[in-house]
Amino acid sequence: MELTLLGTGAPAGLPRPDCPCAVCATARGTEARAATALLVDGALLLDLTPGAALAAARAGHSLVGVRQVLLTHPHDGPAVDLPAGLPAAGRVPDGRELTLISGHRVRAVPVDHPGTGYEVTSPEGERLLYLPPGAASAGLAEGLAAYEMVVADVVGRPDAVARLRAAGAIGSTTDVIAVHLDHDVPGGPELERRLAAAGARAVPDGTTLIVGEYHAVPDVPRRTLVTGGARSGKSLEAERRLEAFPDVLYVATGGRRDGDAEWAARVAAHRERRPGSWRTTETCDLAPLLGEDGPPLLIDCLSLWLTDAMDRAEAWDDAQWAAHGERTLRARTAELVAAVRETSRTVVAVTNEVGSGVVPATPSGRRFRDELGRLNAAFAEECEHVLLVVAGQVLPLRG
Repeated sequence: MELTLLGTGAPAGLPRPDCPCAVCATARGTEARAATALLVDGALLLDLTPGAALAAARAGHSLVGVRQVLLTHPHDGPAVDLPAGLPAAGRVPDGRELTLISGHRVRAVPVDHPGTGYEVTSPEGERLLYLPPGAASAGLAEGLAAYEMVVADVVGRPDAVARLRAAGAIGSTTDVIAVHLDHDVPGGPELERRLAAAGARAVPDGTTLIVGEYHAVPDVPRRTLVTGGARSGKSLEAERRLEAFPDVLYVATGGRRDGDAEWAARVAAHRERRPGSWRTTETCDLAPLLGEDGPPLLIDCLSLWLTDAMDRAEAWDDAQWAAHGERTLRARTAELVAAVRETSRTVVAVTNEVGSGVVPATPSGRRFRDELGRLNAAFAEECEHVLLVVAGQVLPLRG
C-alpha cells in the first residue's frame, strides 16, 4: 500500500497565516507544511484540503483515479474547491466499514475529539491507522494486532500514541508518522529529537511511503539523564520523553514536607502536568526499583536523592564525614550507579547542575556541590542519552 502525504501540517498550515511567532517565521522550505491530507494508492483521499490537486501533482501523482474522499474532522478555514471529477467528500459513521472498488477496506474508528479516525486495509492485508488532529482512539480493547503504520497527531496528543501502545496497536515495528504539525515545536533537529523520544518521525510534504515496508523505528534510549539549573525546564523535558508510553512509574525522591505551602504547590503542578495513567511512588530506595522488571521509571530528582543519602550517612558534619560518612556515601552512590548499569527498565532521571555559580559559603554546602557533581558524572556515564536544559532549550551532550 502506497501512501503519499500531500500535507503534514495543522489545519491552518505551517507557517500559520499572519502569525509572528518564531516557529512560523522559520518554517520555510521542507519545514513549511500544508494541512494534512493522505492519498492512498491513488484511490482514496483522506481529508480534502486547499490545493490538494496541485500538491498531488508536485508529488508526481494525480487525483484522477480517486474513488472515495473521506473527511476526518470539521474543516474550518479557507474554502475548498472540489477538483473536477473528484467524488463528493463525506464522513463514515463510527464502526461502519466501506469496501472500495480498488479492494481497500476502510473502517471508521471512534475518537475522543470531534472527528473520525480511519483504519485502511489494503487488498494485500497491510493496515494503516489515520487519526484527526487533536484526537486519540476511543474505546480501544487490549490485544489488538499492531498496525504497519500509524499516522497521527504525535506532538499534540502523545497520550494517543501511549494508548495505542498499551492496546498493542503500536508494536516494535510500527512506523509512527507525525502529522497535523503546528507551531508548538520548532522544526528541524528539535522536532526530530522530540519525535524520536516517542518512537515517531516526521517527513516533508509530498513524501510517498510504502505501508508495511521495513523502516528503522527511531531508537528510544533505555537510560537518559536530564540535567539543568533551577526552573530550566528539565523536569518538563524528562516528562516529554515518556509521555507517549503507558504505565510510567514516577519516582519522587523529595518526599512530603508538612507545612511547606510552596513545596506543596510545586508537587501539585508536577502532578497535574503528568498523564493520568502514570503512577507515583515517593522513595529514595532506587536500587530495588531499578533491579525489578516493569514499566519505565521517571526519577525526579537525583539531587534530592543525594540529600537523603547524605542525611543517612551523617555526611553533613565534618567529624562524621571523616569518620564514616564519606565511606558510607560512596558505597550508596556506587550501589545506585551499578543498578543503573544493570537495569533492564527504561529510565529517565532528572538532576541539577550546581557549581557553575556562587561557591557555597559552608563546608557542608561545598561537600554537597562536589558530591552531586561526582554523582552526575557517574550516572551520566551509564546513560545512552545525556541532555542539558538551559532556558527551556535542550542541548544533547550524548546520544
